[in-house]
Amino acid sequence: MAEGNISANDQAILELLENDARLDARDLADILGEEAQEVQQAVRRMEEQKIICGYHTVINYNKVLRDERIMAFIEVDVSPMKDKGYDHTAALLAKYPEIDSLYLITGDNDFICLVQGKTMFEVCQFVADRIAVMENVQSTKTLFVLKQYKQSGVLTGAGRPNRAEDRLVVSY
Repeated sequence: MAEGNISANDQAILELLENDARLDARDLADILGEEAQEVQQAVRRMEEQKIICGYHTVINYNKVLRDERIMAFIEVDVSPMKDKGYDHTAALLAKYPEIDSLYLITGDNDFICLVQGKTMFEVCQFVADRIAVMENVQSTKTLFVLKQYKQSGVLTGAGRPNRAEDRLVVSY
């Protein structure tokens, strides 16, 4: 099977796992009407091909560890390196465990990184000591996360309930 092309069954498995990573092969097989062993082989194959890259739990950090975890988005503007483009810089950035997620983006900056640390100072030091001093980095901009409302498609319940939102809005 060519890269990027997957079967309808594999697509169904991916959609189910994306919505609930706790489903095991037997659960998936029951839902899909397949044999558990076939589903298990399909999942293992997609893991080996790096189609499935991991399994994650969405945690509402507004409710726990509020004072122990700081998240910030770091915008990074770079000069692409000759014969290496952006990939070389991305590979260097990706090696840092403080960087949770890394994306090449369009707009005023080239990369956006989700960085996590224990304090704002720790995040600032990481940016100053590791990212800003990289050879081809032109500038950085740090945006601290104050409150999380939604992550990975899941509402985290941080917003204040508003009864007006429950009403049907009618306009004449």
